[in-house]
Amino acid sequence: MDSLQLDDFTDLIERPDGGMRQDAEARRERLAVPPGALGRLDELGEWLAAAQGAVPVRPVERPKLVLFAGDHGIAALGVSRRPEGGAAGLVRAVLEGASPAAVLARRLDVPVRVVDLALDCDPDTLPAEVTRHRVRRGSGRIDVEDALTAEEAEAAFRAGMAVADEEADSGTDLVVLGDVSVGGTTAAAVLVAALCGTDASVVTGRGGEPIDDLAWMRKCAAVRDALRRARPVLGDQLQLLATVGGADLTAMTGFLLQCAVRKLPVILDGVVAAACALVGQRVAFRAPDWWLAAHDSGEPGQTKALDRMALEPLLTTGVRVGEGAGALLALPLVRSAAALAAELPERPETERAGKPGESAESV
Repeated sequence: MDSLQLDDFTDLIERPDGGMRQDAEARRERLAVPPGALGRLDELGEWLAAAQGAVPVRPVERPKLVLFAGDHGIAALGVSRRPEGGAAGLVRAVLEGASPAAVLARRLDVPVRVVDLALDCDPDTLPAEVTRHRVRRGSGRIDVEDALTAEEAEAAFRAGMAVADEEADSGTDLVVLGDVSVGGTTAAAVLVAALCGTDASVVTGRGGEPIDDLAWMRKCAAVRDALRRARPVLGDQLQLLATVGGADLTAMTGFLLQCAVRKLPVILDGVVAAACALVGQRVAFRAPDWWLAAHDSGEPGQTKALDRMALEPLLTTGVRVGEGAGALLALPLVRSAAALAAELPERPETERAGKPGESAESV
Protein backbone atom coordinates (compact mmCIF):
# COMPACT_ATOMS: atom_id res chain seq x y z
CA MET A 1 0.00 0.00 0.00
CA ASP A 2 1.32 3.44 -0.95
CA SER A 3 2.15 5.72 1.94
CA LEU A 4 -0.56 8.25 2.75
CA GLN A 5 0.40 11.75 1.55
CA LEU A 6 -1.93 14.40 2.92
CA ASP A 7 -0.33 17.06 0.72
CA ASP A 8 -2.00 15.40 -2.27
CA PHE A 9 -5.39 16.71 -1.14
CA THR A 10 -4.33 20.26 -1.99
CA ASP A 11 -4.19 19.33 -5.67
CA LEU A 12 -7.09 16.88 -5.62
CA ILE A 13 -9.67 19.23 -4.10
CA GLU A 14 -11.21 21.81 -6.40
CA ARG A 15 -13.52 24.61 -5.37
CA PRO A 16 -17.24 24.24 -6.16
CA ASP A 17 -18.10 25.46 -9.67
CA GLY A 18 -17.75 29.26 -9.54
CA GLY A 19 -19.26 29.72 -12.98
CA MET A 20 -22.31 27.72 -11.97
CA ARG A 21 -22.65 29.83 -8.84
CA GLN A 22 -22.66 32.98 -10.98
CA ASP A 23 -25.35 31.42 -13.17
CA ALA A 24 -27.39 30.66 -10.05
CA GLU A 25 -26.98 34.25 -8.86
CA ALA A 26 -28.09 35.55 -12.26
CA ARG A 27 -31.13 33.28 -12.21
CA ARG A 28 -31.96 34.48 -8.71
CA GLU A 29 -32.02 38.05 -10.02
CA ARG A 30 -34.68 37.02 -12.53
CA LEU A 31 -37.04 35.41 -10.03
CA ALA A 32 -40.38 36.97 -9.16
CA VAL A 33 -39.51 37.09 -5.45
CA PRO A 34 -37.28 40.14 -4.83
CA PRO A 35 -33.61 39.50 -4.11
CA GLY A 36 -32.93 39.44 -0.38
CA ALA A 37 -36.48 38.47 0.54
CA LEU A 38 -35.46 34.86 1.19
CA GLY A 39 -32.43 35.73 3.32
CA ARG A 40 -29.84 32.96 3.64
CA LEU A 41 -31.97 30.59 1.60
CA ASP A 42 -30.69 32.40 -1.50
CA GLU A 43 -27.10 31.84 -0.39
CA LEU A 44 -27.84 28.18 0.30
CA GLY A 45 -29.35 27.69 -3.14
CA GLU A 46 -26.29 29.21 -4.78
CA TRP A 47 -23.97 27.04 -2.63
CA LEU A 48 -25.85 23.94 -3.73
CA ALA A 49 -25.76 24.99 -7.39
CA ALA A 50 -21.99 25.36 -7.23
CA ALA A 51 -21.57 22.06 -5.37
CA GLN A 52 -23.84 20.17 -7.76
CA GLY A 53 -22.60 21.96 -10.86
CA ALA A 54 -26.22 22.46 -11.88
CA VAL A 55 -28.65 25.34 -12.51
CA PRO A 56 -31.47 25.06 -11.63
CA VAL A 57 -30.46 23.24 -8.46
CA ARG A 58 -31.42 19.59 -8.22
CA PRO A 59 -33.47 18.52 -5.19
CA VAL A 60 -31.62 16.85 -2.31
CA GLU A 61 -33.08 13.37 -2.66
CA ARG A 62 -30.55 11.00 -1.10
CA PRO A 63 -29.06 12.53 2.06
CA LYS A 64 -27.35 10.25 4.59
CA LEU A 65 -26.58 10.71 8.28
CA VAL A 66 -23.05 9.37 8.83
CA LEU A 67 -21.86 9.00 12.42
CA PHE A 68 -18.29 8.13 13.44
CA ALA A 69 -18.10 6.40 16.81
CA GLY A 70 -15.40 5.87 19.39
CA ASP A 71 -14.43 5.94 23.03
CA HIS A 72 -11.62 8.14 24.35
CA GLY A 73 -9.33 7.22 27.22
CA ILE A 74 -9.41 10.80 28.50
CA ALA A 75 -12.94 10.08 29.76
CA ALA A 76 -11.32 8.20 32.66
CA LEU A 77 -10.54 11.61 34.21
CA GLY A 78 -14.19 12.44 34.70
CA VAL A 79 -14.39 15.05 31.94
CA SER A 80 -17.84 13.88 30.84
CA ARG A 81 -21.12 13.03 32.54
CA ARG A 82 -21.25 9.96 30.37
CA PRO A 83 -19.46 6.89 31.72
CA GLU A 84 -16.02 5.96 30.46
CA GLY A 85 -16.42 3.49 27.60
CA GLY A 86 -20.11 4.32 27.29
CA ALA A 87 -20.24 5.21 23.59
CA ALA A 88 -21.36 1.70 22.63
CA GLY A 89 -24.58 2.25 24.56
CA LEU A 90 -25.16 5.47 22.65
CA VAL A 91 -24.58 3.63 19.37
CA ARG A 92 -27.12 0.97 20.32
CA ALA A 93 -29.68 3.69 21.03
CA VAL A 94 -29.08 5.10 17.55
CA LEU A 95 -29.40 1.69 15.93
CA GLU A 96 -32.59 0.95 17.90
CA GLY A 97 -34.13 4.27 16.86
CA ALA A 98 -34.27 5.57 20.42
CA SER A 99 -31.80 8.49 20.29
CA PRO A 100 -32.65 12.11 19.37
CA ALA A 101 -30.78 11.82 16.07
CA ALA A 102 -32.51 8.55 15.22
CA VAL A 103 -35.93 10.10 15.85
CA LEU A 104 -35.12 13.13 13.69
CA ALA A 105 -33.63 10.98 10.92
CA ARG A 106 -36.73 8.81 10.90
CA ARG A 107 -39.03 11.82 10.65
CA LEU A 108 -36.91 13.36 7.89
CA ASP A 109 -36.63 10.03 6.05
CA VAL A 110 -32.82 10.05 6.23
CA PRO A 111 -30.91 6.74 6.39
CA VAL A 112 -28.39 6.42 9.23
CA ARG A 113 -24.93 4.89 9.00
CA VAL A 114 -22.78 4.34 12.10
CA VAL A 115 -19.06 3.64 11.68
CA ASP A 116 -17.22 2.21 14.70
CA LEU A 117 -13.56 3.20 14.80
CA ALA A 118 -12.72 2.76 18.48
CA LEU A 119 -15.65 1.72 20.62
CA ASP A 120 -14.67 0.12 23.91
CA CYS A 121 -16.79 -3.01 23.56
CA ASP A 122 -16.69 -6.47 22.05
CA PRO A 123 -17.23 -6.01 18.31
CA ASP A 124 -19.50 -9.05 18.26
CA THR A 125 -22.10 -7.10 20.25
CA LEU A 126 -22.73 -4.77 17.30
CA PRO A 127 -23.68 -5.42 13.66
CA ALA A 128 -20.78 -6.29 11.37
CA GLU A 129 -21.50 -3.35 9.07
CA VAL A 130 -20.94 -1.02 12.04
CA THR A 131 -17.65 -2.54 13.24
CA ARG A 132 -15.91 -3.49 9.98
CA HIS A 133 -13.76 -0.32 9.97
CA ARG A 134 -12.71 -0.56 13.64
CA VAL A 135 -9.06 0.34 14.23
CA ARG A 136 -8.72 -0.38 17.95
CA ARG A 137 -10.71 -0.70 21.16
CA GLY A 138 -10.76 2.81 22.63
CA SER A 139 -8.27 5.60 21.95
CA GLY A 140 -5.38 6.44 24.30
CA ARG A 141 -5.51 8.93 27.19
CA ILE A 142 -4.25 12.00 25.37
CA ASP A 143 -3.00 13.91 28.41
CA VAL A 144 -0.25 11.33 29.01
CA GLU A 145 -0.04 9.17 25.87
CA ASP A 146 -0.79 9.22 22.17
CA ALA A 147 -4.34 8.47 21.11
CA LEU A 148 -3.09 6.20 18.32
CA THR A 149 0.06 4.73 16.87
CA ALA A 150 1.16 6.09 13.51
CA GLU A 151 -0.09 2.91 11.82
CA GLU A 152 -3.48 3.16 13.53
CA ALA A 153 -3.82 6.81 12.54
CA GLU A 154 -3.19 6.00 8.90
CA ALA A 155 -5.64 3.09 9.04
CA ALA A 156 -8.32 5.32 10.60
CA PHE A 157 -7.75 8.11 8.07
CA ARG A 158 -7.97 5.64 5.19
CA ALA A 159 -11.15 4.17 6.71
CA GLY A 160 -12.74 7.62 6.63
CA MET A 161 -11.71 8.06 3.01
CA ALA A 162 -13.17 4.66 2.15
CA VAL A 163 -16.51 5.53 3.77
CA ALA A 164 -16.62 8.77 1.74
CA ASP A 165 -15.98 6.83 -1.46
CA GLU A 166 -18.68 4.32 -0.55
CA GLU A 167 -21.21 7.08 0.01
CA ALA A 168 -20.32 8.94 -3.17
CA ASP A 169 -20.43 5.73 -5.21
CA SER A 170 -23.81 4.73 -3.76
CA GLY A 171 -25.46 7.97 -4.87
CA THR A 172 -25.59 9.90 -1.59
CA ASP A 173 -26.02 13.54 -2.62
CA LEU A 174 -25.57 15.24 0.78
CA VAL A 175 -23.97 14.02 4.01
CA VAL A 176 -25.13 15.01 7.48
CA LEU A 177 -22.03 14.39 9.61
CA GLY A 178 -21.87 13.73 13.34
CA ASP A 179 -20.14 11.71 16.05
CA VAL A 180 -21.07 9.28 18.78
CA SER A 181 -18.35 9.42 21.41
CA VAL A 182 -17.47 9.72 25.07
CA GLY A 183 -14.53 12.08 25.59
CA GLY A 184 -14.68 13.29 21.99
CA THR A 185 -15.37 16.92 22.84
CA THR A 186 -12.20 16.98 24.96
CA ALA A 187 -10.09 15.76 22.05
CA ALA A 188 -11.86 18.26 19.79
CA ALA A 189 -11.04 21.11 22.18
CA VAL A 190 -7.37 20.15 22.09
CA LEU A 191 -7.31 20.19 18.29
CA VAL A 192 -9.03 23.57 18.10
CA ALA A 193 -6.78 25.12 20.76
CA ALA A 194 -3.66 23.78 19.05
CA LEU A 195 -4.64 24.97 15.58
CA CYS A 196 -5.94 28.37 16.72
CA GLY A 197 -3.15 29.04 19.22
CA THR A 198 -5.48 29.59 22.15
CA ASP A 199 -5.53 28.56 25.81
CA ALA A 200 -7.50 25.54 26.97
CA SER A 201 -10.11 27.58 28.87
CA VAL A 202 -11.04 29.50 25.70
CA VAL A 203 -12.20 26.39 23.82
CA THR A 204 -13.29 23.99 26.55
CA GLY A 205 -17.05 23.57 26.79
CA ARG A 206 -19.30 21.49 28.99
CA GLY A 207 -20.02 18.67 26.55
CA GLY A 208 -23.11 16.94 25.26
CA GLU A 209 -24.57 16.41 28.74
CA PRO A 210 -23.42 19.61 30.49
CA ILE A 211 -20.90 19.00 33.29
CA ASP A 212 -20.62 20.92 36.55
CA ASP A 213 -17.87 23.41 37.40
CA LEU A 214 -15.58 20.84 39.01
CA ALA A 215 -15.75 18.52 36.01
CA TRP A 216 -15.19 21.50 33.72
CA MET A 217 -11.99 22.36 35.60
CA ARG A 218 -10.84 18.75 35.24
CA LYS A 219 -11.60 18.97 31.54
CA CYS A 220 -9.64 22.22 31.18
CA ALA A 221 -6.66 20.63 32.91
CA ALA A 222 -6.85 17.61 30.62
CA VAL A 223 -7.03 19.83 27.54
CA ARG A 224 -4.09 21.88 28.79
CA ASP A 225 -1.96 18.78 29.38
CA ALA A 226 -2.85 17.32 25.99
CA LEU A 227 -2.19 20.68 24.36
CA ARG A 228 1.41 20.58 25.55
CA ARG A 229 1.76 17.27 23.73
CA ALA A 230 0.02 18.57 20.60
CA ARG A 231 2.01 21.74 19.95
CA PRO A 232 5.28 20.03 18.92
CA VAL A 233 3.52 18.11 16.12
CA LEU A 234 1.40 20.90 14.64
CA GLY A 235 3.28 20.74 11.34
CA ASP A 236 2.10 17.18 10.64
CA GLN A 237 -1.70 16.87 10.69
CA LEU A 238 -1.75 13.07 10.67
CA GLN A 239 0.67 12.97 13.59
CA LEU A 240 -1.42 15.59 15.36
CA LEU A 241 -4.49 13.37 15.03
CA ALA A 242 -2.50 10.37 16.24
CA THR A 243 -1.23 12.32 19.24
CA VAL A 244 -4.43 13.95 20.48
CA GLY A 245 -7.29 13.10 18.11
CA GLY A 246 -8.34 9.50 18.33
CA ALA A 247 -9.51 7.01 15.74
CA ASP A 248 -13.00 8.44 15.22
CA LEU A 249 -11.77 12.03 14.78
CA THR A 250 -8.98 10.88 12.47
CA ALA A 251 -11.44 8.95 10.32
CA MET A 252 -13.83 11.89 10.28
CA THR A 253 -11.04 14.14 8.98
CA GLY A 254 -10.22 11.70 6.21
CA PHE A 255 -13.91 11.43 5.41
CA LEU A 256 -14.33 15.20 5.11
CA LEU A 257 -11.35 15.61 2.83
CA GLN A 258 -12.34 12.72 0.57
CA CYS A 259 -15.91 14.06 0.36
CA ALA A 260 -14.40 17.31 -0.95
CA VAL A 261 -12.37 15.32 -3.48
CA ARG A 262 -15.55 13.54 -4.59
CA LYS A 263 -17.52 16.82 -4.66
CA LEU A 264 -19.96 15.53 -2.06
CA PRO A 265 -21.29 18.37 0.14
CA VAL A 266 -21.39 17.90 3.91
CA ILE A 267 -23.42 19.48 6.71
CA LEU A 268 -21.31 19.69 9.89
CA ASP A 269 -22.85 19.03 13.29
CA GLY A 270 -21.12 20.13 16.50
CA VAL A 271 -17.70 20.77 17.98
CA VAL A 272 -16.22 17.38 17.04
CA ALA A 273 -17.10 17.77 13.35
CA ALA A 274 -15.90 21.39 13.44
CA ALA A 275 -12.55 20.38 14.94
CA CYS A 276 -12.02 17.72 12.27
CA ALA A 277 -12.97 20.23 9.59
CA LEU A 278 -10.38 22.64 11.01
CA VAL A 279 -7.70 19.96 10.67
CA GLY A 280 -8.97 19.34 7.13
CA GLN A 281 -8.64 23.02 6.30
CA ARG A 282 -5.01 22.92 7.43
CA VAL A 283 -4.47 20.02 5.00
CA ALA A 284 -6.32 21.55 2.01
CA PHE A 285 -7.43 25.19 2.15
CA ARG A 286 -10.17 24.77 -0.47
CA ALA A 287 -11.91 21.92 1.35
CA PRO A 288 -14.22 24.05 3.60
CA ASP A 289 -16.01 25.33 0.50
CA TRP A 290 -17.73 21.92 0.41
CA TRP A 291 -18.94 22.09 4.01
CA LEU A 292 -21.88 23.83 5.63
CA ALA A 293 -22.10 24.69 9.33
CA ALA A 294 -25.51 23.56 10.53
CA HIS A 295 -25.89 25.22 13.90
CA ASP A 296 -24.29 26.96 16.84
CA SER A 297 -24.31 24.47 19.69
CA GLY A 298 -22.91 26.91 22.23
CA GLU A 299 -19.64 24.98 22.55
CA PRO A 300 -16.81 27.56 22.50
CA GLY A 301 -14.50 25.27 20.56
CA GLN A 302 -17.04 24.99 17.76
CA THR A 303 -17.43 28.77 17.62
CA LYS A 304 -13.66 29.22 17.41
CA ALA A 305 -13.23 26.60 14.69
CA LEU A 306 -16.09 27.86 12.52
CA ASP A 307 -14.84 31.44 12.82
CA ARG A 308 -11.37 30.34 11.69
CA MET A 309 -12.92 28.65 8.62
CA ALA A 310 -15.31 31.57 7.94
CA LEU A 311 -18.31 29.22 8.18
CA GLU A 312 -21.46 30.84 9.55
CA PRO A 313 -23.95 28.48 11.22
CA LEU A 314 -27.45 28.33 9.78
CA LEU A 315 -29.18 27.90 13.14
CA THR A 316 -28.63 28.76 16.79
CA THR A 317 -30.13 25.82 18.62
CA GLY A 318 -27.93 25.11 21.64
CA VAL A 319 -28.30 21.41 20.77
CA ARG A 320 -25.26 19.63 22.26
CA VAL A 321 -26.43 16.04 22.24
CA GLY A 322 -24.20 15.16 19.28
CA GLU A 323 -25.04 12.29 16.94
CA GLY A 324 -25.70 14.76 14.13
CA ALA A 325 -28.98 15.90 15.74
CA GLY A 326 -28.25 19.60 15.29
CA ALA A 327 -27.14 19.07 11.71
CA LEU A 328 -30.34 17.19 10.92
CA LEU A 329 -32.31 20.24 12.02
CA ALA A 330 -30.62 22.22 9.24
CA LEU A 331 -31.45 19.69 6.53
CA PRO A 332 -35.02 20.97 5.91
CA LEU A 333 -33.58 24.45 5.35
CA VAL A 334 -31.16 23.12 2.76
CA ARG A 335 -33.89 21.14 1.02
CA SER A 336 -36.17 24.18 1.08
CA ALA A 337 -33.45 26.35 -0.44
CA ALA A 338 -33.02 23.84 -3.25
CA ALA A 339 -36.76 23.74 -3.94
CA LEU A 340 -37.12 27.52 -3.95
CA ALA A 341 -34.10 28.02 -6.21
CA ALA A 342 -35.40 25.45 -8.68
CA GLU A 343 -39.15 26.00 -8.66
CA LEU A 344 -39.87 29.70 -8.15
CA PRO A 345 -40.98 31.30 -11.43
CA GLU A 346 -38.98 33.97 -13.20
CA ARG A 347 -40.42 37.42 -13.86
CA PRO A 348 -41.80 37.99 -17.33
CA GLU A 349 -39.24 39.21 -19.84
CA THR A 350 -41.04 42.54 -20.20
CA GLU A 351 -40.70 43.24 -16.48
CA ARG A 352 -37.02 42.35 -16.49
CA ALA A 353 -36.38 44.70 -19.41
CA GLY A 354 -38.05 47.68 -17.80
CA LYS A 355 -36.20 50.62 -16.28
CA PRO A 356 -36.65 51.78 -12.71
CA GLY A 357 -39.81 53.88 -12.43
CA GLU A 358 -41.31 52.57 -15.67
CA SER A 359 -44.31 50.26 -15.82
CA ALA A 360 -44.20 47.10 -17.91
CA GLU A 361 -46.71 48.69 -20.35
CA SER A 362 -44.47 51.71 -21.00
CA VAL A 363 -41.49 49.58 -22.07
